[in-house]
Amino acid sequence: MTPPAQRALLERIARSAMLAHGLSPDWPPEMAAELAHLADPPRDGLRDLRDLPWSSIDNADSRDLDQVEVCLTDGGRTRLLIGLADVAGMVTRGSALDEHARLNTTSVYTPVRVFPMLPEVLSTDRTSLNLDQDRPAIVVDLTVDDSGAPTAWDVYPARLCNRARLSYGAVSAWLEGSAPLPASALGAALETQLRLQDRIATALRARSHEEGALEFARTEIKPTLVGESVVDLQTEGPNRARDMIESFMVAANGATARFLSAHGFASIRRVVRSPSRWGRIVDLAGAHGGRLPAEPDSKALAAFLRGERQSHPDTFGDLSLSVIKLLGGGEYVAEGPSGSSADAHFALAVSNYTHSTAPNRRYPDLITQRLVKAAMANEPSPYTLSDLTTLAEHCTAQEDAATKVERLVRKAASALWLSSRVGDEFAAVVTGASAKGTWVRLAGPPIEGKLERGYEGLDVGDAVRVKLVHVDPERGFIDFVAVAGPAARSSGASH
Repeated sequence: MTPPAQRALLERIARSAMLAHGLSPDWPPEMAAELAHLADPPRDGLRDLRDLPWSSIDNADSRDLDQVEVCLTDGGRTRLLIGLADVAGMVTRGSALDEHARLNTTSVYTPVRVFPMLPEVLSTDRTSLNLDQDRPAIVVDLTVDDSGAPTAWDVYPARLCNRARLSYGAVSAWLEGSAPLPASALGAALETQLRLQDRIATALRARSHEEGALEFARTEIKPTLVGESVVDLQTEGPNRARDMIESFMVAANGATARFLSAHGFASIRRVVRSPSRWGRIVDLAGAHGGRLPAEPDSKALAAFLRGERQSHPDTFGDLSLSVIKLLGGGEYVAEGPSGSSADAHFALAVSNYTHSTAPNRRYPDLITQRLVKAAMANEPSPYTLSDLTTLAEHCTAQEDAATKVERLVRKAASALWLSSRVGDEFAAVVTGASAKGTWVRLAGPPIEGKLERGYEGLDVGDAVRVKLVHVDPERGFIDFVAVAGPAARSSGASH
C-alpha cells in the first residue's frame, strides 16, 4: 500500500467499524437547525468565582476542556475546587443533540480522527472551559485534611474563567524539575497553585492506596500521522500531572455520588466488580515472589503492586497490563436513592462512585449533571430508576463498542507501521488467553497481536518470544508465532 492511501484507509476503517458496532459517525440532519437557535444558559444567580486562579491540565491537543481546578487555603483549611463544564445547560433531554449523544454515549478517539459525542461548536467552544472565557459551571468543593481525607464537601453552580491552559507533559516536567514553569497569565501565582495541587493530590493518592486502590503503569500506543502516512508509534504513559488530575477526578466523582445520595436521587454508578480470575492473579503474584489471599482482596493486591513497582520498575508495565486484563472492564449500573448497593469499584476501592467530570464526551456524565442540577434546584429527578437502569446498560454496551473501534483503528495503524518488519522477532507478554485465542503485547513498542502458533500452556502474564508472521491493516490483524529461545524476561512460568 502506498503511503498516501494510509490516512484514507484508516478513516474508512473507523467509519465502517462504528457502523458495524451500532455507533453513528455522522450528525443527524436536524441538528444544524437546532444549533442555529441554541441559546446560552442563563447566568443569573450563579456564585461568581471568576477571580480565582483556575487552570486546566489536559492533553496538549485536547480541545474539549471539561474541567478546571483551583486549590485554596482558607482559615487553616485546604480546599480543592473542581469546576465542570455546564453541558446540561445547553443540551436538553430529547433534543436532536441529546439523541445523538445518547446513541453513541461517548466520543470515539481514533488516530486519524475524533468522532465527538457533541458537535465541536459546543464541545470545543460553547460548552468547553476555554482559556479566558467566562463560563457557567458546576463546582465540586472539597475540604481535604493533611491525610487526604475529605472532611467537608459541597456542589453548587458558579461562574468561572480558565486563566491557564496547561498540558500534562509541561506540568509534569516542571514538577519533576526538568523544565521551566509553563507560561501563563497567572505568572508566579501558577507556581503556588501547582505546588498546592501537587501536595493535595499526593495526600489523596496516599489515602486511596491505604484503602486498597490499585496503582498501575498504564501505557498506550499513539500512532502519529504526518500528511497521509503513519510515521511513528509513540507510547503514552502515566506522569505526575496526569496522576494529579486523576486523583482530583476520583475525588470529584465520589463527592458527586454522595451528593446525589444525600438528596435521595437514584443515579448511575461506575463499578469494577470483584475479579472472576482472581486465582490467576494469585498465581501471577506467586511467580513474582508475592503472596495473595485466596479470596479477592484489593488492599493485598495494592500492597503487592506497590512493592513490585518499587523493586522491579523496568518490568512493572507488563505486570500492570496482566493484572488489568485479569480484573476485567468497568461497567455502569443504576443505583437506588439509598446508595447502599454492594456493587463497588474494585480498582479504586470505593463503593460510592459515579462519572461526572467529562460531560462533553461521556453521556453518563451528562446524565449525572442533569441529576445534580435538579437536586441543586430542589426539583424532582428527571430520571426514574428504571430509566437509569436502561441507560446504564446501554452506556456500558456503547462504551465497549467504542473501545473496540478505537482498538481496531490503532491496530490497523500499527499494522501499517509494522508491515516492513514481517519476520522480525520480539520480546512479548501474554495479555489474553481463552478459547477465542491467545494475544500478546510486544515489550516495545507495546503493540498487541494474536499468537497463531506456540500458545499451548500460556496464560496471561507469561513472557514469550515471538516472530511477526503476518499483518493485515484492513482488518487490524497482527499475527505472531512463538519461537524457541529464552523470553526477554522470565515470568517464572513454564512454557
